[in-house]
Amino acid sequence: MKTIFTLLITLIVTTGFSQTTQSDSSKILKQVIIEAVRQQKGIYRLDSVKGTYIYSGKKNEVINVASRDAAISEKYGRQIFAKIPGVFVYDMDGTGNQVNISTRGLDPHRGWEFNIRKDGIITNSDMYGYPASHYNIPLEAVERIEMVRGTGSLQYGAQFGGMLNYVSKQPDSTKAFSFESINTAGSYGLLSTFNAISGTKGKFSYYAWFNNKTTDGYRKDSDSNFDAQNISLFYRLNPGLLLKAEWTRSNYTTHLPGALTDAMFLANPQAATRSRNYYNPEINVPSLTVDWKPGRESQLTFTTSAILGARNSVLFDKPATTPDIIDPVTNEYANRQVDIDHYNSFTSELRFLQPYSLFNLKNNLLAGVQYMNNDLHRQQQGIGTTGSDYDLSLVSPGWGRDLHFKTNNIALFAENKWLLLPRLSINTGLRFEFGETQMTGTIKNYPANAIPNSIKHHFPLFGINTQYNISRRINAYAGWSQAYRPVIFKDIIPASVFEESDKDLKDAKGYNMEAGIRGDWKFLTWDVSYFQLLYNNRMGTLAQTNGAGDETILKTNIGNSVNKGLEVFVQGDFYLGRRSSLSLFTATAYMNAVYKNATLRSGTQNVSIDGNKVESVPGWQSRNGLTLKFDKISLGVLHSYTAETFADAFNSVQPSVTGSTGLVPAYHLFDFNGSISLSRRIQARLNVSNAFDKQYFTKRPQFYPGPGIWPSDDRTYSATLAIKL
Repeated sequence: MKTIFTLLITLIVTTGFSQTTQSDSSKILKQVIIEAVRQQKGIYRLDSVKGTYIYSGKKNEVINVASRDAAISEKYGRQIFAKIPGVFVYDMDGTGNQVNISTRGLDPHRGWEFNIRKDGIITNSDMYGYPASHYNIPLEAVERIEMVRGTGSLQYGAQFGGMLNYVSKQPDSTKAFSFESINTAGSYGLLSTFNAISGTKGKFSYYAWFNNKTTDGYRKDSDSNFDAQNISLFYRLNPGLLLKAEWTRSNYTTHLPGALTDAMFLANPQAATRSRNYYNPEINVPSLTVDWKPGRESQLTFTTSAILGARNSVLFDKPATTPDIIDPVTNEYANRQVDIDHYNSFTSELRFLQPYSLFNLKNNLLAGVQYMNNDLHRQQQGIGTTGSDYDLSLVSPGWGRDLHFKTNNIALFAENKWLLLPRLSINTGLRFEFGETQMTGTIKNYPANAIPNSIKHHFPLFGINTQYNISRRINAYAGWSQAYRPVIFKDIIPASVFEESDKDLKDAKGYNMEAGIRGDWKFLTWDVSYFQLLYNNRMGTLAQTNGAGDETILKTNIGNSVNKGLEVFVQGDFYLGRRSSLSLFTATAYMNAVYKNATLRSGTQNVSIDGNKVESVPGWQSRNGLTLKFDKISLGVLHSYTAETFADAFNSVQPSVTGSTGLVPAYHLFDFNGSISLSRRIQARLNVSNAFDKQYFTKRPQFYPGPGIWPSDDRTYSATLAIKL
């Protein structure tokens, strides 16, 4: 007590003396400036529990987009996802209108093996009819990208690829109005402007942006025009309750230059075989979100949202070997084909997370329900005009196909994180799917009674994950989780009277399994893992003979595939001095994806493809980068290697006449990126993509956007100026 009293007297006397001294004799101290280079790794891991999600024991990555020196406007996937091993990209143009990525040997087509979200809101156009994500958020609006691999899928949807969440920048919380403008100019007429306003006033905050981007395109007749808008309104009723209303939209029209044969590609990869083909998805995503903390640690999230819009195309839909020329008799081009998908997809999701103690250890229980009501209205094979502009009008009434694909589905899910020891946790999860999809409508010259088809989605899915914290910054993880992919619309639509769809189709089902170790120590950061993915009931076609003895084609399940591999990420960060640093990384993956117990139609015969490689799965992928920072300047180089792949399940080596099958050759690419902070509010960036002008392609499609080779861009430049006020 005496000691405390003495300290109080000393404090009072000292304070009084200092105040007297300060008033009698003021002294101005010299400014002290501390200079250092802020190290930003560009990629990190999600917390074990975040919001109403449990990530413990699951392989995941978070990309800090806002700090990346990359071609953001062009959205080159190899640059954006450079530090995630195993991400395979279809690089079909430099418009940035679509991100075509996959992991672990899945199909990259518009990312449709992922549950794709924006700020937690689903953006897949129709999870059961056409799960591609046609909505396209500009990366200028994105703060970070969260990717969770397939073993975490039970919490948000049972997709094999996992979840991909684009997290937007948040409103400025320090003032009522702020403004950001990011403007880019580049090769082949690229012009992009992104402008955003945000602010906070009392309990209300907002964030709104618009983006417009045009480009003439690398190839002839490959111009594109993109625009997107977003309005997000936030109202915090109290510290534990936040309401959010949002509307976001994307719309672009791309001129499709057509596929090439191998001979055409070698002669001139910039050539076009089509001048009258167009593609246009316009997507609106309205949503409402409630984030509520009903207790000190419990959390509830409710979202309701919709995908409203259309995917439009007008095409002269023939192989590259069929020229699109004026008929000398009619003095006109041939009529084009018009196809329109109308999306009316509605999703509501309720999630609740409750921490609780058991044997003095903290556990977490997550439970939720997801309801989907979708109606995909598909109108195809309309007879379009003979013109050359983007025109969806029909010259003859009616459609060759006019179909509805309606789904009602309820999913119940739960996961519990059990803390067995202070360093050891185990997650157990389950998901029950209760739903049905029905196809109805008409197909020209096809028996009406043969069209209706119904697919039930009634089954449970289970998963288990574990994590052991070796130290505070190092942990080992492992997991196994079931997954499935619904039979989608295109799988069951017969193309002619000689095709029929199996009435006993099964959804693709299987599992993801992974185990790895991750962490950081001094200058090193790493995540090294093994994975295995089983994909049963793959879709395809079989040859058969009907009751009349006619040869027909059956669209059905053809067999299974198994993907195995290693994913390695290692990064080293070194301080070279007070104002400089060097960062080196490798993101390398080995994948072995093969068919098992599978048979596929070849002409009029059914041929075993057991042991064949799965198409579009490179055996090796490696991206390696270096970033040098000095004061306010950052310079980086990225090397990307992708091994050769097959274009079809028969593993054809020699190219077909149309170029739709055959090997896709391996390729090496180099990208150079740099940035400089001109002031606290102004930054400039310069990007050189495919710096050594490699002529390459990543895909030989066998259907849309046309069978054959789709060349990727050669060397391109872009410069960006970002201003924040």
